[in-house]
Amino acid sequence: MRKEGKNTQQLGRSITPWSAVPASGSVVEGLKDSERVGAVSFDVKTLSNNSEEHITREQVEHSVLVFVLNKHGKPLMPCTAGKARRLLKQGKAKVVNMTPFSIQLLYGSSGYKQDVTLGIDAGYKTVGYSAVTAGRELIAGELELRTDIKRLLEKRRTYRRDRRNRKWYRKPRFGNRGRKDGWLAPSLEHKLRSHIKLIERLKQILPISRVIVEVASFDTQKMQRPEISGVEYQQGELQGYEVREYLLEKWQRKCAYCGKKNVPLEVEHIVPKSRGGSDRVSNLTIACHECNQKKGDLTAEEFGFPKVQRQAGQPLKAAAFMNIIRWKLVNMLGCNWTYGSITKYRRTKLGLEKSHVNDAFVIAGGTNQERTGYIYMGKQVRRQNRSLYKANLLKGGRRKRNTVKEVKGFRRFDKVLFGKVRCFIFGLRTRGYFDLRDLEGNKIGGDVSYKKLRLIERSRGMIQEVRSAIPLRPEGRSLLAQF
Repeated sequence: MRKEGKNTQQLGRSITPWSAVPASGSVVEGLKDSERVGAVSFDVKTLSNNSEEHITREQVEHSVLVFVLNKHGKPLMPCTAGKARRLLKQGKAKVVNMTPFSIQLLYGSSGYKQDVTLGIDAGYKTVGYSAVTAGRELIAGELELRTDIKRLLEKRRTYRRDRRNRKWYRKPRFGNRGRKDGWLAPSLEHKLRSHIKLIERLKQILPISRVIVEVASFDTQKMQRPEISGVEYQQGELQGYEVREYLLEKWQRKCAYCGKKNVPLEVEHIVPKSRGGSDRVSNLTIACHECNQKKGDLTAEEFGFPKVQRQAGQPLKAAAFMNIIRWKLVNMLGCNWTYGSITKYRRTKLGLEKSHVNDAFVIAGGTNQERTGYIYMGKQVRRQNRSLYKANLLKGGRRKRNTVKEVKGFRRFDKVLFGKVRCFIFGLRTRGYFDLRDLEGNKIGGDVSYKKLRLIERSRGMIQEVRSAIPLRPEGRSLLAQF
């Protein structure tokens, strides 16, 4: 870390890569299996935005950061892995978190703090973040948000209605639930809260003094019709038509798939609602009963009609989300903001590729700061399925128990070590054999015994892993391999 004055702490220079078996005196030595960092190996090198091929040993050492809390749980500036290793070995600190790896001091220390700016690239599916100081980037990553909230709520509503209909008859009631000002749909509310929760988690490990969020406004009508102007904004696509009559005219009164005419035609979704499709007229077509049933829950492209798929139009869910929550997010956080056009201009000027991490770096005011050599990839997951029984009855009217909550001390989405592979538990079985996969869901092992696993970290609603942000050295090993 650079010297900013007399109060700056001198950090150690020796680095030992974290591996499956902790080395003597390493950060994880002496900890329980359930508390170990999970053998995270930072085989990376750190480069600045400048095109420099040469990299010094100091740059590599400073690329591996451990986040530090003081005795009272308040965040301090991060330190190197070498210093963290010595603090743990001397009993002056304890491990409080695995990903990102964080320690808490056991003695009083005010600590030296710098101004840290956090940039947030808000999004419908993915949130990018980057925290920078005047000299370097401290942390960068992406978080993939859940997209199944709407589907699960609809599923729960169906189960509850079916149960009521089996139990008793109740006269339908309408307008019996009022909505408060500022009400959001549950799926949008979850995404908004996820942004805030992410920022709060980062504030727990870094002394963030400023937060900047990118806000964007989208003209959804112009996204569909670039030539639109003036009074045309008041004249929608359905002007003078009803939906069904409009679709009949648009598709020449014939089935969009088989081309049959003079047969009963049904309104059909090009992208099914079960796959995230909307009721927008651009996502609707007409089809005969046979084609409609045969297509099922496939998209038009999967059904073999890519031309029909292209007429579905660009989905507007992400644009509508940003239009709705952009100022809500800024007002709830009381933070600064910037615009997407400014971010794009600065990113292009710096010569950075388009990505959520790079956008967040630019949003935070990043220019020529030394970039971190690794990023944290995260994904939100469901904590538990609270339904006690499966919906479908077995023979004899018996009900099958729902998802197993815990087996042999392991839970769903726990991060485990299988041999030398770090992966996640995606499926539990009562006999102690689990389905293991990576962050993207690729299968690692379909039926692995719990005896071959070592617990690294609980999921707590989110799974994370550390990835190299830049290519390794040509010989396949980084400079860290030398120490």
